[in-house]
Amino acid sequence: MATGGAEPYGREGLPLDEARQRILDALRARPTRLTTVTSEVMPLRGALGRVIADAVQAPADVPGFRASIMDGYALGQDCQPNAGDSWTVVGRSAPADPYQQTLHGGEAIRILTGAPLPEGAAWVLPQELIANQNSTIRLVRDASSNPWIRPADEECSQGSLLLAPGERLGVADIGRASSCGISHVNVHRRPRIGVLVTGDELVPPGEERSNGAIWESNSTLIRGMLERLGYPAVDCRLVADECHLLKQAILDMAASCDVLVSTGGVSAGDSDWIRPLMQKLGQVEFWKLFLKPGRPFAFGWIGDAVPFFGLPGNPVAATITALQLLWPALQILEGQQNPELLPRVHVRLATPYRRKPGRPELARASLDCSPDGQLLARIDGSQASSRIGSLQNADLLVEIPADSGSLEIGQHVWGQLLRRRIL
Repeated sequence: MATGGAEPYGREGLPLDEARQRILDALRARPTRLTTVTSEVMPLRGALGRVIADAVQAPADVPGFRASIMDGYALGQDCQPNAGDSWTVVGRSAPADPYQQTLHGGEAIRILTGAPLPEGAAWVLPQELIANQNSTIRLVRDASSNPWIRPADEECSQGSLLLAPGERLGVADIGRASSCGISHVNVHRRPRIGVLVTGDELVPPGEERSNGAIWESNSTLIRGMLERLGYPAVDCRLVADECHLLKQAILDMAASCDVLVSTGGVSAGDSDWIRPLMQKLGQVEFWKLFLKPGRPFAFGWIGDAVPFFGLPGNPVAATITALQLLWPALQILEGQQNPELLPRVHVRLATPYRRKPGRPELARASLDCSPDGQLLARIDGSQASSRIGSLQNADLLVEIPADSGSLEIGQHVWGQLLRRRIL
């Protein structure tokens, strides 16, 4: 395990994929406060977005009975009927009022969608194919070979696995579990996150600012993104670039939080105290990324069990590195087996992009579609890491390799989608 200010890639920094893997490996190998924390049982409805701690199995077959897929007539036979066949209607079955008798050959019942089939019934005819006269029905034309019956274990069979440990609950997951009679689930506790924003030049929004000062936005941006991802911060502080103040803030927050995230102060300037303090109070695994934006990034530990993520000070760089490195780490800390990453799509550039070979880049872009159905990426005009406007209306991050120069219209590139699934 690297200590101190180890820089295996020198001035360039660590490639993004390797940095992510090193973080995840370190979190899996090293006990944290969340390692020994018990899970919590909560109502299924309130568990959306949480990670399952224990396997959830179906308590019974669902729906638990054979049911009609459509409105029509259930027949007392299990072979395909032919046009001209007729049956005597002896009753009716509705979802809340099933027919209780056994159905015999030559008999039929009126049946509604979702209603149970009685014993002896193994075929349902759509009502559109039926001529009804008094208590007799007749098949007016040939029916399909589909009996239109839902099996008793169509959704699941008793004992089957509904939710696996380490799985994050989506809308469809809780909907299916609810349909199988599950009311409560055991989930992992979410990590308690502290956000530390540093900088002498930062002024809270709404206050007067002097020449050279800027309104602070990182706390709003990072906390908002974390909340959208399901990780609301429990503590957030704005601290000046003074060593003793930062040290006390780190110690205080590390005492009550499972994860500590900072923005700014991880580079090598005269007022960059975060990385030296990480070394003094714990351990630095690595710092600097071979990435644009986001080179000044540090990962390590405060004490023995609190992971620390030092994000860049520029808001766009902080946001992108948080998505690439902090978000997967939080998923692992919460007990998710395999962290979700942004999905990648192949797109064609709708705008040119001027650059020189150097660091690999993640450029903010909007997504469009050509008349012939091809996905198009429109890279925002200004990619400055301090310009939050480049994040507005961004649908994806265009991946630009280190050795790539300027990109032209029509060129194919990979992009990471920023929009997330609904179900």
